[in-house]
Amino acid sequence: MQISADRLENKALLHRLEICEEERKTLDFMIIMEAILLGVVEGLTEWLPISSTGHMILVNEFIKMPVDPKFMDMFLVVIQLGAIMAVVVLNFKKLNPLAASKTAIEKTQTISLWLKVIFACIPASVVGLLFNNYMEAHFMNSHVVAFTLILYGILFIAVENCNKNRQPRINTLEELDYKTAFIIGVFQVLALVPGTSRSGATILGGIIFGASRYIAAEFTFFLAIPVMFGASLLKMVKFGLNYSLEEVVILLVGMAVAFVVSIASIKFLLRYIKKNDFKAFGWYRIILGVIVFAYFILIG
Repeated sequence: MQISADRLENKALLHRLEICEEERKTLDFMIIMEAILLGVVEGLTEWLPISSTGHMILVNEFIKMPVDPKFMDMFLVVIQLGAIMAVVVLNFKKLNPLAASKTAIEKTQTISLWLKVIFACIPASVVGLLFNNYMEAHFMNSHVVAFTLILYGILFIAVENCNKNRQPRINTLEELDYKTAFIIGVFQVLALVPGTSRSGATILGGIIFGASRYIAAEFTFFLAIPVMFGASLLKMVKFGLNYSLEEVVILLVGMAVAFVVSIASIKFLLRYIKKNDFKAFGWYRIILGVIVFAYFILIG
């Protein structure tokens, strides 16, 4: 009788272990699917002027990926590396001053472009280093995101209306002077508040100070390279090197998806703005902001 009881107990234990293994596999699958979803959101929203950080915060409010909060905080920033690699791949020749096919003048123009990008990064780099921790502690929430979505949505519509009959004075990257590049960099500081949209703020700044929509968007893409690499590096250093295998997989999946989706997103935006303005994005921001406000008031 004792042997039978032991066998029954062992069978029950094995059954519980099988159930736990199935639950673990299901949980792992769900986490990977959530990482894919966040990669899609990052890739779509990083380059469109609708705030990638804002969307990532909002999506994370609902899916609640079951990982270490410190890892999640790092993941939401470092996933941007996948998006920025899309810019590098799509514009490698334009950004490479050593390309053999370039003339001496073209190589000089490429070096000048990089100097303008670095010059424009100074404001956000200084302010970001000084106030990054404060911003994360006080502004990384859905209410701030909702407010800034609406505010900059209104600004996009207002700026487009004001510029409707005005011809841009800057229609090529070569015509973009250092002063305007620096001013665009100052606008990038506004994006430290989540929901603003880094691309949205810098595109607005570029348009206001005379750049065409296309050049404002293109320079914004290039401006993102050092900014996002720097922000990701700081987050990774702050998190440390104590990654689990699961965390490495989650991070790589998120970045890979963000890379693929970003390529499509960048190509779409550059085609779109050749014939259209940014007012549609402004209305999208306003509508989304109102929905977010209403949702959190209702559950409040």
